[in-house]
Amino acid sequence: MHELSITRNIVGIVAEKAGERKVKAVQLTVGKLSGVEVKAIQFCFGVCAQGTVVEGAELQITEPEGLARCQGCDKEFPIEHPVARCPCERKARMDIVSGQELLIASMET
Repeated sequence: MHELSITRNIVGIVAEKAGERKVKAVQLTVGKLSGVEVKAIQFCFGVCAQGTVVEGAELQITEPEGLARCQGCDKEFPIEHPVARCPCERKARMDIVSGQELLIASMET
């Protein structure tokens, strides 16, 4: 389960940035195309935070949907998988605009 190591890293980064201040909340952005299981992050968070300034912090997670832009028609369209085709049916490449994020958006101390 790579979510355990991801969660350990999140807690470590937040604790380092907080210093001696107690962390009240952590906001994450985990895109639906990121390959990360949000439920696993939620499960691991409390365990990884034990004994740190992050212990007891509220975990808030935003999950942006997948969104791509067609290089052929320049339209944006929702996607559920990183391999998709634009509704315009051209065989143009696409750029993923959102949904692959995995970041610490903010923390509250």
